[in-house]
Amino acid sequence: MIRPGAAMGGLLALPLMVFGLLVAGVVLALATQVAPAGLWQALRAEETLFALRFSLEVSAGAMCLAIPLGIASAYFMSRRDFPGKRFLDALLDLPLVMPPLIAGVGLLFLLGRQILGEPLARLGLELVFTPLGAVAAQAFIATPIIMRNAKAAFESVDPGFQETAMVLGLGPWRVFFQINLPLAGRSIAAGVILAWARTMGEFGATLMVAGATRLHTETLPVAVYLNLASGELGIAVSCALVLLAVCFGVLVCLRFLAAGRGVKKRSLTWPRSA
Repeated sequence: MIRPGAAMGGLLALPLMVFGLLVAGVVLALATQVAPAGLWQALRAEETLFALRFSLEVSAGAMCLAIPLGIASAYFMSRRDFPGKRFLDALLDLPLVMPPLIAGVGLLFLLGRQILGEPLARLGLELVFTPLGAVAAQAFIATPIIMRNAKAAFESVDPGFQETAMVLGLGPWRVFFQINLPLAGRSIAAGVILAWARTMGEFGATLMVAGATRLHTETLPVAVYLNLASGELGIAVSCALVLLAVCFGVLVCLRFLAAGRGVKKRSLTWPRSA
């Protein structure tokens, strides 16, 4: 006799199998478009290697901007109440739901000569259609992801730890770096990894601000776009597979972080009072 629970479990597993096969099918469809010898040659091509290196460099630069901006903003928003906080909170989340192409158009106008471009040029900074523009565009996309994860992490820290630390004589900076940041660190790290993966796959905003110039502002997604448009299927597929491999590795890292957070709780060592 089949138990009702087992029958329901089988029915629920069916959508999981269908979607799992769909995802695997997408990856296999990409991988089988080019013969193994041609794919290996495309992976070693100068353009593929440049796109990978440029993507890593630009995403690293974007994270250098996004991490301090996102964490500092999240800490302030999680610890302060002020008029208009809800409105500001919604405004800062806007890049999360804004189409990247629209974000790129807005950044292109903002960083153009008529607004910020001229003052920045006097400082020696050219952002439009340059690698620095790609960094700025990706930082704009990554910052709210980090901020949202960090804000939730800071809000989950027991305020009693901070109050006790301040009673013991720690100043605000030491409370932040020695109490709040370590306790929220694992969740913040997960947000940073997720934001970095998002910048690696960013296309619309990067295309609008930095352009799509081969071997100059060519990230992996831009390389896929350019080579599909020109009929170079081998390099397009190789860049797509490299990007998928990087993103899959990021997702695996996130799973390990989540598993570590569930198994082992970070211990808190109280520092001596100043």
